[in-house]
This record gives sequence, C-alpha cells and structure tokens, in this order.
Amino acid sequence: MSFFEIINAPARLNRSELAVPGSQPELFEKAAKSDADIIFLDLEDAVAPEQKVQARQNVIEGLNDIDWSEKTISVRINGLDTHYMYRDVVDILEKAGDKLDLIMIPKVGTASDVYALDMLVTQIEEATSIKRPIGFEHIIETALGMQNIESIAAASKRNESLHFGVADYAASTKARTTAIGGVNEKYSVLTDGDSDKPRETHWGDMWHYALARLVVAARANGLRPIDGPFGDFSDDDGFLAAANRAATLGLEGKWAIHPSQIKLANTVMTPSKEDISQAVAILEAMDEAKQTGKGAVSLNGKLVDLASIRQAEVLVEKGRQIGII
Repeated sequence: MSFFEIINAPARLNRSELAVPGSQPELFEKAAKSDADIIFLDLEDAVAPEQKVQARQNVIEGLNDIDWSEKTISVRINGLDTHYMYRDVVDILEKAGDKLDLIMIPKVGTASDVYALDMLVTQIEEATSIKRPIGFEHIIETALGMQNIESIAAASKRNESLHFGVADYAASTKARTTAIGGVNEKYSVLTDGDSDKPRETHWGDMWHYALARLVVAARANGLRPIDGPFGDFSDDDGFLAAANRAATLGLEGKWAIHPSQIKLANTVMTPSKEDISQAVAILEAMDEAKQTGKGAVSLNGKLVDLASIRQAEVLVEKGRQIGII
C-alpha cells in the first residue's frame, strides 16, 4: 500500500437516490416514507425557469415541515453559471440548513467550482446555527468535468460522492444518442467474418469508460461512486442490467427517477446472502491461517490471501450498514 492515507467520506447508505422535483411539493411526504436511502430535492433540471423561485420556497418549507429523520437529504442546486445558484444556497442554508445533509452540485467542471461553493457554504455555516458540516455530491456530466475529475474529487473535505450524469454527458461529448442511459445497438462489434458461420453482433456498453474512470477517481479520494439516471422507468430489466454493470465496476448506488426504481436499485446494490456468507467464510479462514503463520489458504478450491481479506471486509461492512449482519 502507498504511504498516502485515503480519508473516507462519512459512511452513508447510498444504494438508491431518489430524485424529487422541487416544483412538486405534493411528492415530498411520499418520498420521506419511501425506501430510498438518499433523497435529493431538485431545483435544477426538473424545474422550469418560471418555477425556480417557488420551487426553492417549496424545498425550504418541505425541509422544515416534513419528518425526514429516517433519510439522508440532499438538494440539487442550480448550476454555478446561473443566477439562481447563489440564492439557492443562501436561502436554503439560512432557513433550513440544519435539516440538510448534502448539496448536489450539477455540471461540475473544475476544482475551482468546488472551491467557490465550499467558501460560500462555510461562510453561511459560520454565520448561522448549522451545527454539522454539509457534504457535497458532484455530478460529472460534461467533458470538462470528466477531464478534471481527479482534481474535483480532491477539491474539498466536504466531498462525499461523485455521480455520473449520463444525459448531459452525452450532449457534452456529442454522443449519438437521445436516450438517458442504457445501451445503443450501434455501439457493437461483429464476430470474425472468415468462417462459414453467420456473423454475430455483440452490443457493448458505451458508458463503460466514463463509469470506470468515475469509480477510480471516487475511490482514490475516499468518495462514493454513484450511477445516475436510467430514463426508461417502464423498463425494469434494462434498469437492472445497467445497475448490475455499475455494481460490478464498483459503484455503490444508482439514481431512481421514479419510485418504482427504488426497490430495483436497493436489490442490486445490496450484497446477496451468499456473497456475505462467502465473505464471512473468507475472514474466518484467513484468521485460522494467520494463527498458523500462513499468508494464504485454500477455500473451496480457490486461493484466499490478504487481498481477499480486504475484499471480504468491504462486503461485510456493507452488510452491517444495511443491517443484514
């Protein structure tokens, strides 16, 4: 291991993150009673310009009037390039900051964006009665943000998670798609055409690079990597496939843009009982090996070593967080 110490963000369950438009306060109570781990009240993309001011007021009232005690609560503010952003931050923190856990920052492009918001939030915290520091969630959804993702991830002690915003990222990179997440039949390869067999088409995942890079930047800085939206909320199988790809890469959560996606995200992002049992068995086997001076051992015909311990510990800790251990 490197001598450099990675400081992990506060441990929070982040399997599912439910998006709730700030312009629809009638949905707030339902969101508070849902099974989502984190809820973000949205002031940005889900709110039309003429509704921005009222949506902000709705969020302030909702934060103060509704019992969110069982949830981690975030607010997605408007972009730093808009005139709505500063008032989002000032009004919400001054009037309901003690009810807020996180601020979600859209279209983060540089570390300076993070620094600017950190300065503003710090000043408000110092000037008010907010007793606990508010964390940051960053949406990487532009080519600029992806280029600077490493410095963004390291830009503030408030940072907790990096999210992949697939739709705006596609627009920023001029990708040939109009879907929000999912696969594309044109992103595919053909099998070799030299044989007598018909050539087969195998679809690929056009978002693999972006997600893999986001995982590395997040984990190298102790943050949670989270996959963003899957736009077709009538396609459960497609959502599950996307969530499974993300989980396999190391992401630990996914957005739910519709309540029906909450259970799907929680299911995929929760380790199975079999995985937990295997992890516990690995730790027990390695503990026995350690007592006999061995650094590795065979378990069910497979090599188990110190790296296996670290993998198993991650699963066991996740099980404890969820409450299945």
